[in-house]
Amino acid sequence: MKSIEKAYHQLTGALGPERVFIDRDILEVYAHDETSDLSAMPQLVVRAESTAEVSKIISICNDEGVPVIPRGAGSGVTGGAVPVLGGLVLSLERMNHIIEIDRYNMVAVVEPGAITGEIQKAALAEGLMYPPDPASLDICSIGGNVAEIAGGPRAVKYGTTRDYVLGLEFVLADGSIITTGGKFVKNATGYNLTGIILGSEGTLAVITKIFLKLVPAPLYSVDLLVPFDSLEEAIDAVYRVLQSRTVPAAMEFMEEDAIRLVAKFHGGDMPFPEARAHLLIQLDGPSEDSLHRDLEKIADVIGGQSSRIIVASGGAQRDRLWKARRAIREAIHAESPVFLAEDCVVPRSEIPSFLVDLKTYFTGQNLHSIMFGHAGDGNVHIDVLKGTMDYTAWKEMLPGLKEQIYKRAISHGGTITGEHGIGCLRKDYLNLALTPAEIELMKRIKQAFDPRGIINPGKLIP
Repeated sequence: MKSIEKAYHQLTGALGPERVFIDRDILEVYAHDETSDLSAMPQLVVRAESTAEVSKIISICNDEGVPVIPRGAGSGVTGGAVPVLGGLVLSLERMNHIIEIDRYNMVAVVEPGAITGEIQKAALAEGLMYPPDPASLDICSIGGNVAEIAGGPRAVKYGTTRDYVLGLEFVLADGSIITTGGKFVKNATGYNLTGIILGSEGTLAVITKIFLKLVPAPLYSVDLLVPFDSLEEAIDAVYRVLQSRTVPAAMEFMEEDAIRLVAKFHGGDMPFPEARAHLLIQLDGPSEDSLHRDLEKIADVIGGQSSRIIVASGGAQRDRLWKARRAIREAIHAESPVFLAEDCVVPRSEIPSFLVDLKTYFTGQNLHSIMFGHAGDGNVHIDVLKGTMDYTAWKEMLPGLKEQIYKRAISHGGTITGEHGIGCLRKDYLNLALTPAEIELMKRIKQAFDPRGIINPGKLIP
């Protein structure tokens, strides 16, 4: 009997036939995530409801040599949850509980399927904040955020998911359940196993519980939109704002092609659609006076553009300012359902020259590109649209196009991904960013955690 068939019979015996799915209609739902133009059918799908079930499922699959692909909300964009080598998709969508918001210790204890935006709301109800805010926070799950070290606009002040994970419960390939860390901030006890799991993209273990650090929620906040006549001016303003000892919660930029595309998508309903660059700034703090002082500093350092600043403090005003930034991905999908999405990171000072370098290259190749991202931390989102190009020609061009983008990011002092991860789309380019010794060490870590290589194979490691 084939290993997948043996695993199916054991799983139905352990969980019941209603918990193990083989219907094609259901399998197709789990054949893709949000990655453009990528899908692969799993052979089985199981929706786990507890750590004990996860342990049992993985143990059976390990014994039979069946690949296990952990999956949260399926909102990733590098194919991390796509079963590219077949096997079993282990869905954690039902393990979605916010177990506890511990106000005294400022810790949230959550299951991996909990939606990030819901965790933020639960923390805010207790006067606390979970700062990381990926663009997909209303649909993405915290387990995927941990696996990919998700960031978001607020990373410039508050950091990324990495900075808020105090501990994990996870299941190894043999079914062993490990708990690291907990409701304490300091931990110098042995190797940092939590840190090894962070960003491992579901290739080392399956996360089943997460301890998250919370911080006091700021009492006041305000948002600003500033138009500029060039991208260089916008990024220079970022530098000058930070040098003024003002640390915004968020600093986002959009270059002119992104502005034009979103203006078209919204029928022109957005502020300053004719600008060459937009800078979106969010300030937060303990008092209105502190925000007013920061606003004055920003107006001073921005100089000539200060008269064009739009300041929003109410919900409707804020929504209008952020409408364009939040709609970029949707606008790109509407313009070209097939596109290349990259998220390189470079030093802040290199953003203008990096983007000009890329734009020059793309123009020479007759390619339409959209660029935006997190100006405060140098994380640049680069989207290249297929448009009307012949599909075969597009696929043939992609490997060289990706290599050009990555090499240019590295030449500007950066690396090939800031928050989306490697997945299956970038693993063959990992040697551009890491040395052979680093990649070999990663392989040895993978071997130690997952000797048979069943957990999310075909991802991250070449």
